[in-house]
Amino acid sequence: MGAGKGMAVESQVTVEVAQAEGEPVRLEGVLAMPRGTQAVVIFAHGSGSSRHSPRNKYVARVIRKAAIGTLLFDLLTEAEEQRDMWSGHLRFDIDLLAERLSGAADWLRGREEARGLRVGYFGASTGGGAALVAAARHPEGVGAIVSRGGRPDLAGEALPLVQAPTLLLVGGNDHVVLGLNQQALEALPEGMAKRLQVVPGATHLFEEPGALEEVARHARNWFEAHLTEPR
Repeated sequence: MGAGKGMAVESQVTVEVAQAEGEPVRLEGVLAMPRGTQAVVIFAHGSGSSRHSPRNKYVARVIRKAAIGTLLFDLLTEAEEQRDMWSGHLRFDIDLLAERLSGAADWLRGREEARGLRVGYFGASTGGGAALVAAARHPEGVGAIVSRGGRPDLAGEALPLVQAPTLLLVGGNDHVVLGLNQQALEALPEGMAKRLQVVPGATHLFEEPGALEEVARHARNWFEAHLTEPR
């Protein structure tokens, strides 16, 4: 079925990501493409989360209202997630997560419905750090980044290499993460489009009334400005 106005064609997909050694990794995801899509945003969820994250799914729905497609996918395989439940180390392996994110972008560009479209990253928590590292390693591959309650400090030495317009969204009562984002903002290159947007009264998960709605609105506006409008 085609998509009506304001609707999106949603597909269950398997994202194949190449590895340096062995067979490609197969990761489950959901690709949603509104009619007239001008760009696609790939979501990188936070530690202990997945493509089923209700917060990211909500933000994705709002972003699609701007005729921007979304890809929510699992950064780890089912077997890796099972192991990580006990060890907890893979969810903080920013290099691994960044490579999975870059691989997902390569996979997406190979699909007919996304060919030629600009790509953005939306990262939550540790996914924010992974998105920044992926953008620094492959600057030609990403047009904009939004980080929600992210850990950009985990991007470390990659921060000064980021070229994509970057919006850091943090809750005003998420004090430790706010401080980390303030430091990351300063580490990002001068002259690039970058902004730290504080959501007043919000904590790390943006569970307060209206907080997640504000996050989604800021994210949509940022991607609309930097992915779909002529620059």
